[in-house]
Amino acid sequence: MNILHASHPLVDGRTVDAPLLRALRGDRPERTPVWFMRQAGRSLPEYRALRAAHRMLDACLDPGLAAEITLQPVRRHGVDAAVFFSDIVVPLRLAGVEVDLVPGRGPVFARPIRSAADVARCRAEHTTARLREALEPVSAAVRIAAHELGTTPLIGFAGAPFTLAAYLVEGGPSRDHLRARTLMHAEPETWRSLLDWAAGLSGAFLAAQVEAGASAVQLFDSWAGSLSASDYRERVAPASRRALRAVRGLSYPEGDGYASRAVQVPVIHFAVGSGHLLEELAAIGVDALGVDWRTPLDDASRRLDDAVPLQGNLDPALLGAPAALLEAHLAGVLRRGRRAPAHILNLGHGVPPETDPTVLSRIVELAHGA
Repeated sequence: MNILHASHPLVDGRTVDAPLLRALRGDRPERTPVWFMRQAGRSLPEYRALRAAHRMLDACLDPGLAAEITLQPVRRHGVDAAVFFSDIVVPLRLAGVEVDLVPGRGPVFARPIRSAADVARCRAEHTTARLREALEPVSAAVRIAAHELGTTPLIGFAGAPFTLAAYLVEGGPSRDHLRARTLMHAEPETWRSLLDWAAGLSGAFLAAQVEAGASAVQLFDSWAGSLSASDYRERVAPASRRALRAVRGLSYPEGDGYASRAVQVPVIHFAVGSGHLLEELAAIGVDALGVDWRTPLDDASRRLDDAVPLQGNLDPALLGAPAALLEAHLAGVLRRGRRAPAHILNLGHGVPPETDPTVLSRIVELAHGA
């Protein structure tokens, strides 16, 4: 069982009653908590100024720079949480997998995984132990950011095993993840071995962020929407559960240190294009479920028996719409979100790079005043 330090925000109580944490417990704080996926970077001019001299993965692994980028949207927008600035391929990179983030394309892998031999090689060469030894830049950045944030929670994150595996099998981004889904069906044992390995990396990445000071985590399954419900349930969900177990067994010492008390680290799960998977995503054991813009929040809550706090789900396309249209859309999202036990306002996907930052600040202001 991993032990959290006495100065961790969940142990010393700094973030326990923050609106985000209350909502994740199923409570309804006095104001709706707000944060935005991909808020760290992308649309902010202060981010672009910093990134001008740094490649993406270099910025992710520079503790001071990663912490500063994490903090920028909290200062500018007044959001209720920071999300750690990193990338889902960082644990792969730190485990020794050769990957590059190509501008305009995304992650590109030098050696795609296409066979049982490829999986065996990866498991032997790119181990969870190797990742853990290389995680200090990530931990250092989280410690800096969590200290600066004070009572504002920091959300750690990782890519879900299926998304990591899909990238690795395809060798880069894909529209339909056909190679990955073919491997899943044609070589089920190879597939299970690949996902088990990816789950270990995702879990270690999440645990490092929590142990360093994150107060909650979000598991992103960017490509799970390409799966049927049965394929997700039978061939993917077990690996996601395994990844999340890494942050379920945390505790802190009490008194003389011989006894310990469990710490509940809230987990959010989000998968774009996953309206047909809501029940399956919730069933892996999460505290809140992110919903993309395609599924109204009240419909999502009804399908989940009104038992799961929801996050979402402003349509990113409306960030560039006239103010009256955006404000009407925001009011509708907040209204529909009242059916769930609690609601965290977010986008139904990430912030587009061309977004006017003042629009995000206005959304926060309106949501807090609603």
